[in-house]
Amino acid sequence: MAITVRSASAAVFRPVRTRNAFEETVERLLQAIRLGVAGPGERLPAERDLAARLGVSRVTLREAIRAVADAGYVESRRGRYGGTFVVEELPESPRRDPSGVDLEDVLTMRRVLECGAAETAAGRALTPDERQHLMVALTEVDAVGTGSAEQYRRRDSRLHLAIAEVTAAPSLTSAVADVRTRVNELLDAIPLLATNIEHSNVQHRAIVAAILSGDPAAAHAAMDEHVEGTAALLRAFL
Repeated sequence: MAITVRSASAAVFRPVRTRNAFEETVERLLQAIRLGVAGPGERLPAERDLAARLGVSRVTLREAIRAVADAGYVESRRGRYGGTFVVEELPESPRRDPSGVDLEDVLTMRRVLECGAAETAAGRALTPDERQHLMVALTEVDAVGTGSAEQYRRRDSRLHLAIAEVTAAPSLTSAVADVRTRVNELLDAIPLLATNIEHSNVQHRAIVAAILSGDPAAAHAAMDEHVEGTAALLRAFL
């Protein structure tokens, strides 16, 4: 199945800096996978298209894909429907030591970006496709139980990226993708709590409802409550 989240894909697969083209290409590929922009079983964009979007040569892209494949995240398939696919069972993400992270910096950036995104999205006249995109992302995260922390993180991230996408501001979507990567690394260091997941899903529904009803103030307030709940858990554990 090909990637269908076009603007989120564009936000992650954006041009890299030429000095570290290989390393940053690997980073972009892994970010797309870990945020759920390219989920398990999904196909990455065609090599020619992806190299152009990243602003790298096809040789550099192939080297990066090979490195990501060697790490167990993607596989190549031949034939008419071939290409590079994300594996069905992803490797467990390495746990990083959060002690050196400026927690308040990350949380402040997330609050500013995501509350602003929700408010902006609610202030737009969304197209039917945009409204459906939000509802699909919401349904997908609602359907995930508490058995797989990584699967929940990917679906959760996909919803938050969907909210940023419907602001029609690509730079904002890129910034949200970056801060979500940092937040997820912190969340990976704490337990996944079933009650918190239930609470988060209720908040997700409130955020999306406010956006779809065109209420910027309510969308901002609902997102603020949501991100503050996550911030409280991170402060408590870390």
